Amino acid sequence: MSVVDVRVREARHEDIHAVVALERAVEEAPHWVEHEYAGMLDGMGVRRRLVVAERDGKLVGFAVGKVVGIEGGAVGELESVAVAHDARRGGVGKALCEAILNWCEEQSAGVVELEVRSGSEGAIALYRSLGFVHVGLRKRYYRDPVDDAVLMNRVIRVDENAR
Repeated sequence: MSVVDVRVREARHEDIHAVVALERAVEEAPHWVEHEYAGMLDGMGVRRRLVVAERDGKLVGFAVGKVVGIEGGAVGELESVAVAHDARRGGVGKALCEAILNWCEEQSAGVVELEVRSGSEGAIALYRSLGFVHVGLRKRYYRDPVDDAVLMNRVIRVDENAR
């Protein structure tokens, strides 16, 4: 599979069951309840974006981003990226991350943050390739299994007024 075989788009309500099913199949994904995903589409709460990747009409991945704050001080977060096991290493995760990064920039975020399990070497390499840098560590942050959280961020735009 190549990334040209994959289409990334904003999620729709009819995608929610497939998103939840994929999330449950990916151990590292945060396990949110179905109505949280639906709320993202309804614009409830903070600004969030749920995007999906599909191949041949089948959902093979999704990503969630959020932006808090207002222009000039807005911060984005890449909250979750999940790719089906049989679709990994083919550019799906990168395409999903890029969609969230583009959306964060459209929402005037100056920086995008994320946290990732320290044992997720593939994910860390992906984030580095996208321009994220290591900025901190939360010891024993994750459970089942216990793992540290590596904190990373990527500057999207420099505030011209700060110069």
